[in-house]
Amino acid sequence: MHAYRTHSCADLTKDAVGDTVRLSGWVHRVRDHGGVLFIDLRDHYGMTQVLCDPDSPVFTEVEKVRSEWCIRIDGTVKARDESLINPKIPTGEIEVFIRDMEILGTAEELPLPVFGDQEYPEETRLKYRFLDLRRESLHDNIMLRSKVVQSIRKRMWDIDFTEFQTPIITASSPEGARDFLVPSRLHPGKFYALPQAPQQFKQLIMVGGFDKYYQIAPCFRDEDPRADRSPTDFYQLDLEMSFVNQQDVFDTIEPVMKGLFEEFGGGRKVDQDWPQISFRDAALWYGTDKPDLRNPIKMQIVSEHFEGSGFAIFAKLLEQEGTEIRAIPAPSGGSRKFCDRMNKFAQEQGLPGMGYIFWRKIDPNGRGEGDGTGFGFGDAAKNDPSELEALLKEGIYYDKTADEWIEAAGPLAKNIGPERTEALRQQLGLGIGDAAFFLGGKPESFEGVAGRARVVIGEELGLVENDRFAFAWIVDFPMYEKDDEGVIDFSHNPFSMPQGGMEALDGDPLDVLGYQYDLACNGYELVSGAIRNHKLDIMYKAFGIAGYGPEEVERRFGGMVSAFKYGPPPHGGCAAGIDRIVMLLADTANIREIIMFPMNQRAEDLMMNAPSDPSGEQLRELGLRVIPQD
Repeated sequence: MHAYRTHSCADLTKDAVGDTVRLSGWVHRVRDHGGVLFIDLRDHYGMTQVLCDPDSPVFTEVEKVRSEWCIRIDGTVKARDESLINPKIPTGEIEVFIRDMEILGTAEELPLPVFGDQEYPEETRLKYRFLDLRRESLHDNIMLRSKVVQSIRKRMWDIDFTEFQTPIITASSPEGARDFLVPSRLHPGKFYALPQAPQQFKQLIMVGGFDKYYQIAPCFRDEDPRADRSPTDFYQLDLEMSFVNQQDVFDTIEPVMKGLFEEFGGGRKVDQDWPQISFRDAALWYGTDKPDLRNPIKMQIVSEHFEGSGFAIFAKLLEQEGTEIRAIPAPSGGSRKFCDRMNKFAQEQGLPGMGYIFWRKIDPNGRGEGDGTGFGFGDAAKNDPSELEALLKEGIYYDKTADEWIEAAGPLAKNIGPERTEALRQQLGLGIGDAAFFLGGKPESFEGVAGRARVVIGEELGLVENDRFAFAWIVDFPMYEKDDEGVIDFSHNPFSMPQGGMEALDGDPLDVLGYQYDLACNGYELVSGAIRNHKLDIMYKAFGIAGYGPEEVERRFGGMVSAFKYGPPPHGGCAAGIDRIVMLLADTANIREIIMFPMNQRAEDLMMNAPSDPSGEQLRELGLRVIPQD
């Protein structure tokens, strides 16, 4: 018999009844039922119930075991009574009577429970991550991640991609985040960088004549932490292809992504048609470049309805250059209570508030719906043109199609008048019981809040189709952006080909679009990529606009500059964030729930005590000195 086990804790079925077996694992929990001890024994594969009574030669030893002790037991497989069968586990029809036991490892008092899924402070969970990993939900997440990576590799090989590894110690590259620098012992005062992405290397692989490259690539960025982003390192499916255009890249990665979400999505719907939405339209409609299309709300520009209107705040605002008014439709949000709540939300986000209009059904005989307002004008008014005109001035009108009386309510409706209010309702496609919220100014001042308001409105009104993965390609990103001081810099990937080539770079930089694209799913960016700029003259000019002279370009990207002198092929690719993919599949909003050994919010490893102070000898070898911070 094997020293530790003949079976795993998920193997045994009724076919094994009467067999002598050996199992090893952790004591998940102990139950004492009137002198009969039941132990749920757990290993990586599952759970088996083992039991012991005073007839067992090791009963007194079994009485001593506690939760999370590691033990080995020998015993006889018995069938459970039919009333005691547990259909939730594969071994639920049997139990094992213990005849011998060996304690392989005892456990001190636990700093956090393993049994159950109780909430526990994250700092404790990270300090004792090796215990946290024993918890079923986290264990399952980590296994899911491994299976996803395995499936990615198979899918990429199946479409003729070849896996190559690129260097981990390299030179600094502008990827939009801070580098992790590594001091060189052999070259005092000089530093390597951990790669933010294998960007330059994968392009050089294409120049080297390899047609389709992929890699499960580690990437390192010194970033501020967020729930959906690691503050130190992450993994991505990195791929690059030669002789392709933008649509070729989409056609390559879409089946891979669809297949992953169909395989591991737990039966949730996976959209088959992925729209391509321009960056400009995404900002307008959704207030973000990573929209959640499970939410059907689409914002619109409604400036024309407020120009010269009685709502002075918006009317005067529109007299300023570059301003506009946007509406957020809220189907079924037509109550004063909900509208006031959303107005408060906007104030909590730092804005003065949100204007609103809501449309409600009223009773012409004197009983209002919603807040009890009565009018008492009589149902016969619907056949009296003069009465209808008088009521319209009060924001009340008769809907012939629905055969109902409707009032446009809220102070904003009273200020702009019935014609403008009705025109707004028609443009937004709203009706009885619906509402609309309004924000105005220069788009950059309110776009983010509008996007967040759209999300909250969709969630609170139950409009979001949660059991679904909704994908969209965001395309036509601007190549450049201007910072608060008016300085032009790259807005996305600096190695992208500008749409229109060299000619596009002769005009206003803020009008230049790149062959850059992101894939959004359920409010997260999952994929980012571009068709690369493989022409040196265009590359020099593109970087020059962002303030990088030829000498700087050659200093920073000497390898690529040299390579592009020797017949570079047109090429492009993308990278898919594995951590975020698994996060969505595991249905968690915290990326630390799908990483085996994550950092905390302050980029610290509490288990390994990193970062740590270097020794004096290490600093001397590297020619470094630590300057104390004030």
